[in-house]
Amino acid sequence: MAMDEIDFYIHGDDMQFVEIELDPEEAAIGEAGSMMYMEDGIQMDTIFGDGSARHSGLLGSLLGAGKRLITGESLFTTVFVNKSQGKKKVAFAAPYTGKIIAFDLQKYGGTMICQKDAFLCAAKGVTLGVAFQKRLGAGFFGGEGFIMEKLEGDGLAFAHSGGTVLERQLRPGEMLRVDTGCVVAFTQDVDFDIQFVGGIKTALFGGEGLFFAVLRGPGTVWLQSLPFARLASRIFAAAPVMKGGGGRGGEEGGLLGTLFGGDK
Repeated sequence: MAMDEIDFYIHGDDMQFVEIELDPEEAAIGEAGSMMYMEDGIQMDTIFGDGSARHSGLLGSLLGAGKRLITGESLFTTVFVNKSQGKKKVAFAAPYTGKIIAFDLQKYGGTMICQKDAFLCAAKGVTLGVAFQKRLGAGFFGGEGFIMEKLEGDGLAFAHSGGTVLERQLRPGEMLRVDTGCVVAFTQDVDFDIQFVGGIKTALFGGEGLFFAVLRGPGTVWLQSLPFARLASRIFAAAPVMKGGGGRGGEEGGLLGTLFGGDK
């Protein structure tokens, strides 16, 4: 099954959304809750899995949905089909500040490995699968864990990332050490492993964590400057300390109490 050949345009700078133009009977798939708007004439349907040919039928749909559940994504995927006689647009927005990356899977050998929550949308026919880390070290100590997302097909797929994105071409044998949370995606020929930072003092007091992600070429990698976990930890650290045993947002304390005059 050939992928639908969709046209697209990415809008914005730090809070981006991608606008996809569909010809009659063309379709796109999106992560649940990612749709921003759609024009009249586009029909929306929710299905198990990703709706690709290899996941057709009841068993295939259950298999596809199960893979998505393993990677931490929703069991369901939303399909947007243009049922009108002319071109129509549907848009998908990133869930937090950062960049949207467009992958032409055909250009990268038909496969892309991504962090678990990176997928945003794609042309219908792109398969969303599971990529297991072959090394136990990468599985247990990598910021992305033992399971990552695999995008397969010959069409366009879109992933979102935090902060600014760096695309880096690695030559054969070239190595890059990266914070484990900063890895967004890499091509299937890149060798991915986890390495201890070395030195007890550096590991405990360096502030960079205990492990690096080690990427070896050849291949292409995409890195993000602001992993969502790092952003969330800074927000949590900056939140006011709870008072009087009340929850956050309670009458006597918490962030909402501060915002609305609860703290005197």
